[in-house]
Amino acid sequence: MSKSIKDMGWDELVQGAALFSFEGDVDYEMSQVQPEDRNYAETNSRNAYVGDWRVEKPVFNKDFCIDCQFCWIYCPDTSIIARDKKMIGVDMDHCKGCGICVEVCPTNPKSLLMFNENTDNEEALTQWPEKSEEKGE
Repeated sequence: MSKSIKDMGWDELVQGAALFSFEGDVDYEMSQVQPEDRNYAETNSRNAYVGDWRVEKPVFNKDFCIDCQFCWIYCPDTSIIARDKKMIGVDMDHCKGCGICVEVCPTNPKSLLMFNENTDNEEALTQWPEKSEEKGE
């Protein structure tokens, strides 16, 4: 008798298995619920700290953020911390360092950049690129 995905441990999952972040339906209303009050699925990394094996980490620079919420929408582990539709930081206990938040950030320069895990955030902020002029303007 085979186990359902919900009954498997992380080391028993097959390649390509779908891991769901939340129990039940997910809709716009989910964005109105604070992270600590959400109905997380057993398979969500919220239940397991993964930050200790991260090699690179996102660093947030609020000076460039336009609060578009793209990082919050696309983060596979709900590691983006937002309050009242404003980005306020990254939950480093659950961030795997995948860099999706950086890829979807539309600002110039980006408000999130990846740095080595051992780089101090204050040091990373001093290395932020300056706004570049768009070609053709």
